[in-house]
Formats: sequence, C-alpha cells, structure tokens
Amino acid sequence: MRRAFQDFYAEEFSHCYGCGKSNPDGHQLKSYWDGDDTVARFSPDSRYSGGVPDHVYGGLIASLFDCHGAASAAAFTCRALNREMGSAGEPIRHVTASLKVDFRRPTPMGTELTIKGRLRSMEGRKVWVDLTLFAHGEVCATGEMLAIRFQR
Repeated sequence: MRRAFQDFYAEEFSHCYGCGKSNPDGHQLKSYWDGDDTVARFSPDSRYSGGVPDHVYGGLIASLFDCHGAASAAAFTCRALNREMGSAGEPIRHVTASLKVDFRRPTPMGTELTIKGRLRSMEGRKVWVDLTLFAHGEVCATGEMLAIRFQR
C-alpha cells in the first residue's frame, strides 16, 4: 500500500486541520504522486454546504488547495533533492505564502472531488504549485500557490 505525503510528516507537523494525521476532527486529506503531478481526493459531507443548495462552500475548496499545495511543494522539493519523503534528516515542510483561488463553476456536493497539483517552478526555498479541483471530471476551481520551505 502506498503512503500519502502526509503520512511522512513528523508528529510536530501532523496536527493540521486539513491534512494532519494527528487531528481526528480534520479533513484527513491525503496526497499522492500521480506521475510527475500530485493528486488528492475528498468527499465533502453536508456540513461543507455553501450558500447555494447542494454545492460546496468555497472556503473548503481553499482549504483543500492549501493543504494539497503545501504537501505537493514538500514532495516536489524532496524529488528535486533526490530524497525520499520521511527519510532521516530535517523534515521537509512548506508553509503557504500566497494562495489564489479562481472558482470556475459551482462545486457539487455528494461526489468525490479530485485535487491535482503541478509544479510550476522552484527557486531556493520557494515552490510555485498550480492546483485544479475537479468534480465529475469537470474543472470547478483552479489555484496558484507560492509555498515556502519551513526552516527552524
């Protein structure tokens, strides 16, 4: 069984509401490699309803982009360093410096959402990730993230 990027986070970094394995009340988002890109899936329940009946609240979409984007940035950095996630040494984690979300169409409830990440570029500690959220194979939102590698 393949492990999600978030499964390799050190305990001190695993409490995030969106993707922390140590947060039983959170989304528990899990991100994986999908070729050169990344992918995560999430099935929202009725508590994530937006202002339009039977559609997802936009803040959830931003939250999914935030967590998947930061996890993707860490994975892209590990790959660039030719390092396995979770290997010995200082944990590689990223924080969100900027997140732009464009809502393309209403996102329906009651279906699995797919979030994809694609590396745009890297420069030093900065990683730019392009994000797309799909429902039923249709693009519902796109995003751009600038993630910064966390250093102690």
